[in-house]
Amino acid sequence: MYLVIGATGHFGRQTVEELVAAQVPVRALTRTPERAALPDGVDVVHGDLTKPETLPAALAGVHAAFLVPQYGMDVAPLLAAAKAAGLRRLVFLSSGAIVSQAERQPNVIAQYHRDVERAIEASGIRWTFLRLLFPAVNSLAFGMQLQGGDVIRAPYAEAAFSAVHERDVAAVAARILTDGGHEGRTYELTGPESLTQAQQIQILGKTLGRSLSVETLDPQPVLEQMSQFMDREFLTALFGLMAEAVGKPAPVNDVIERITGNPARTYAAWAEDHRPDFAG
Repeated sequence: MYLVIGATGHFGRQTVEELVAAQVPVRALTRTPERAALPDGVDVVHGDLTKPETLPAALAGVHAAFLVPQYGMDVAPLLAAAKAAGLRRLVFLSSGAIVSQAERQPNVIAQYHRDVERAIEASGIRWTFLRLLFPAVNSLAFGMQLQGGDVIRAPYAEAAFSAVHERDVAAVAARILTDGGHEGRTYELTGPESLTQAQQIQILGKTLGRSLSVETLDPQPVLEQMSQFMDREFLTALFGLMAEAVGKPAPVNDVIERITGNPARTYAAWAEDHRPDFAG
């Protein structure tokens, strides 16, 4: 049995689908099973990392698990339950913001994820870490603006990312879960190309058949506005990572192809796959 923790988010859902396609037993952990809408044959169970009493039943009989926690969530109860259940392997979707070998990380995003990595390392469960910095699904944030016109307004338009399709993350996770042989390894996941936000928006416009333009915003007012609804420390860290990505190409590697046997999907492929999300 393979368990996906965080099964209804972008990465978890796609991983469930990859495991179903591989024809292996799949269990999906979610706080709202009634709204999961996962493929037939998936064992959808209720579980909440903030409620330890819900975890033993979900972990019973599980061979390996994929963990996609919400930022800031305490994973200690999960690791204790996983250890007690005899979980043999854990794949964790971590952050590419981590600076390897650094005792203290440069921002709260990196620090949280490195702390989770350390907790997993100390648990005694065999592990693999997938570090991801800028997923392509971040572009879904442009959808609301596109409903009002053809101008995308955003800070750091010249920040370059090697955006990763969530389906590639899922393919890597599913392959590691089912094949094994990756214990104790940390993989940095990248897309196949370095593109600035402005270039991504051009590609998105071509896919949608629209002539999109970009207006670069002053980051500070945007940060102030978004801080009314989101954690300020998290946003400050995110904006800092974007600022660091301005004026230099993003790193690109072949990890996805080496693990899955298929080249990483392009941003254009992601835009085509998500065309319906930008409709209307």
